[in-house]
Amino acid sequence: MSSLTSLAVRGSEGLYMVNGPPSFTENVVFQRDSGKNCKALAFSKDGSLFAWCNGEKVNVVNITRAELLCSFDLPKAVCLEFSPKNNILATWQAYATGKDGVAGVPNLQLHDLRTGKCLKSFIQKKMQNWCPCWADDESICARNVNNEVHFFENNNFNTIANKLHLQKVSDFVLSPGTQPTKVAVYVPGSKGAPSFVRLYQYPNFGGPQSALANKSFFKADKVTMLWNKKATAVLVVASTEVDKTGASYYGEQTLHYIAANGESAVVQLPKNGPIYDVAWSPNSVEFCAVYGFMPAKATVFNLKCDPVFDFGTGPRNAAYYSPHGHILVLAGFGNLRGQMEVWDIKNYKLISKPVASDSTYFAWCPDGEHIVTATCAPRLRVSNGYKIWHYTGSVLHTYEVPPNEEMWQVFWQPFLDGVFPEKVVRYQAVPSELPSAEAKPAQAYRPPALRNKPVTSSKLHEDEPPQNMKPQLGGGDKPLSKTALKNQRKHEAKKAAKQEAKTDANQGPAQATAPQNTVQNTVPAMTTGNPEVDKKIKNLKKKLKAIEQLKEQAAAGKQLEKNQVEKIQKEAALLKELEDLELGV
Repeated sequence: MSSLTSLAVRGSEGLYMVNGPPSFTENVVFQRDSGKNCKALAFSKDGSLFAWCNGEKVNVVNITRAELLCSFDLPKAVCLEFSPKNNILATWQAYATGKDGVAGVPNLQLHDLRTGKCLKSFIQKKMQNWCPCWADDESICARNVNNEVHFFENNNFNTIANKLHLQKVSDFVLSPGTQPTKVAVYVPGSKGAPSFVRLYQYPNFGGPQSALANKSFFKADKVTMLWNKKATAVLVVASTEVDKTGASYYGEQTLHYIAANGESAVVQLPKNGPIYDVAWSPNSVEFCAVYGFMPAKATVFNLKCDPVFDFGTGPRNAAYYSPHGHILVLAGFGNLRGQMEVWDIKNYKLISKPVASDSTYFAWCPDGEHIVTATCAPRLRVSNGYKIWHYTGSVLHTYEVPPNEEMWQVFWQPFLDGVFPEKVVRYQAVPSELPSAEAKPAQAYRPPALRNKPVTSSKLHEDEPPQNMKPQLGGGDKPLSKTALKNQRKHEAKKAAKQEAKTDANQGPAQATAPQNTVQNTVPAMTTGNPEVDKKIKNLKKKLKAIEQLKEQAAAGKQLEKNQVEKIQKEAALLKELEDLELGV
């Protein structure tokens, strides 16, 4: 089944396609375009159509039948996009004003792929968000025009069917999947008013009351909005350009969760620092965030925004779920060394730790088994090429461009969901004829005086292991399942409570060895005669006892969560409140 896939490669050697695993030969069905000026390429959503601009024309071919569908005389096109049902090809070229400041020619064009005619042209000055957005069934198409969202229906672009007009819509995203279509819109704050993201159901745009959900925030210069596959919720990464505390030159980021049923929350991230990446699982009920100053933390959260699994810390800045959602790759690209961790996400078990040095691109193959990593220009102009891996860590195919040549882009041919069935996760590396790509760790410089002496660890930060690989009491290397971890925590809490009860009984009233701020000494068992006050005293005792248990766990070496540390910090205030209540008796 895997050999169905193809990889499009664009560079100074021209544009060609490579067959996916297991053959990795050049695809002869697609005729190589040897021109050195291929500026753009695009696949249709189902992978059956392919378009590219070679600096002379935009060509559209049916890959399966190897036939040219149509050709457009657009030598300057730099962006191409198919509509979801393959009815329309959108093309964009840089906008140029006419002489003497006269308005230029429309530079965004929508072409009917059945007739080859241009349906509509628009002026679209910015390249960012240039392409109109379609609902998956093409019943709606929307574009942002002068801070309004204009909606067209059934690809009739001569009539604006609806407008969403707020103060200044900066960005919007349509929900994926079936009808009814939902729209997430972002309006930046101004003059002291907060920024906000609102969710609407098309076509109900009648004021704030008609919104499905609304979330406002002050710290936002720009936002990224991510719908999950089932269109039940949106994750919003809000960023400021400048971190006013001076802690980071990335600016400041916060992560917000907004559900279509109106619920919203700030996702509490236990480590301070930038948010590098956020990704929804294809199952739509979990998401992964990579965040915090290096070494970065990675955590999977559920729809209540509670942590489900903590991967500890490591050199990473990206997260990629496989198309079936059963495997998660955490990776460190860009200014990091290309280390990857491949996880079985159902059992939270580490599968492999390959290294793809100098990679500027990563993508899962639609078969859910293979991965491509690539080094492309202009990000890096040396050692351009790509590698195709199996997720178990084996390199199955590698290609490096000849000297003085560049590779600009690689792209898997997409397939619709369900074409490739999910396979059982493997842990044993699949056989490969190529040598392993294990990078040799670079040796740290050692001054001559230390060269014959034993090496001591010189790490600035010790990496925190994943939660199921932390040293367990009673030994045992086997990582625990989610349920086992939950049960173990309960067991530890019970044990701590029993131990406390024992020490209380042994000490007795005569021994005053407990510290002065413990619950037993400050709270004698008594009633005030006022049921309300009694209830408050009882609750405070309960809270103080819980704090005592947390302190014992911390003393035993257990790493506490952020909210648990905050509870301990409230102890003094709770003791004062208790004292006041008792003095008022």
